[in-house]
Amino acid sequence: MSILVTRPAPAGEELVRRLQAAGKTAFSAPLINIHPGSELPQLAEKLNPLNTRDMVFLLSKNAVYYANNQLNKINLSWPDKLIYYAIGRSTALAFHQLTGMNVIWSSEGETSEILLKLPSLHQVENKQALLLRGNGGRELIARTLTERGATVDYCECYFRQPVDYPAAEFSAHWQKYGVQTLVVTSGEILQLLYNLIPESDRNRWLLHCRLIVVSERLAHAARNLGWQDVKVAKSADNDALIQALE
Repeated sequence: MSILVTRPAPAGEELVRRLQAAGKTAFSAPLINIHPGSELPQLAEKLNPLNTRDMVFLLSKNAVYYANNQLNKINLSWPDKLIYYAIGRSTALAFHQLTGMNVIWSSEGETSEILLKLPSLHQVENKQALLLRGNGGRELIARTLTERGATVDYCECYFRQPVDYPAAEFSAHWQKYGVQTLVVTSGEILQLLYNLIPESDRNRWLLHCRLIVVSERLAHAARNLGWQDVKVAKSADNDALIQALE
C-alpha cells in the first residue's frame, strides 16, 4: 500500500524520506509550490509602528521562515517588545529555534479557532496586530481580533502557487504505483487534489483512498467531498503525520 504526500517541499519531501526509512512505500507530489511573498520588502515598516505589547501572529512555518530570512537580509532583529503568537507547536518551535524569542501557542491544536480561545486574546482592545501569512487564506483571526477591538494589518510573507499537473496522467501514474493513502495538510490542497482527478477516477479510486488530514475542520471538508476513510493527525508536523500513518 503506497502513500502519496501532497504537502509542499521541503516538509513533504522530508516526510517521504522518513517514511521510506521506516520501510514504507511513499512518494511526494506537492500540489502547491511556495515562493517569497509580495509584501516581504514591507515587513520592517509594518513592524516598526507596533507598540509595546502589540501582537504578531505567525500563521505557518513558511511565514516564519520567509519573514525571518527577510529580517536577516536587512540586518534587523525581531522586536522584543512585542507579543508573538503562533498557530500550533510546529510553527512556534520553528520561530523559537530561529530567533530565540518567546512565543505563545495553544497545545490544544493547530487551528485558528483554538488559538483564538487563548485568554490573552480576549482582551485586545486598542492593540495592534500584524498577521504574517501567505496569499489568501482564512480571515477568521483578523475578523475576530477586529471584533474584539484590535487594529489588524497583514504581511504576505509567502505565495502559494498551484502545480500544473496533467490530470489524466497524474491520476493514472499514482494508481499504477498502488497509492491507497493520501496525506493532505490544507483545505486548498484538498480541493486542488479533488479537482485535479477526472470524475471517473475520482469515484473509482480517489475517494476510496485512506485520507490523513491535520484538523477536524479539514476532515469535515473531506467527508463533504465524499471521502469516508479519514483520519486526523494530532498536528500538522511530520512527527504527528508519521504517527497517524502507523
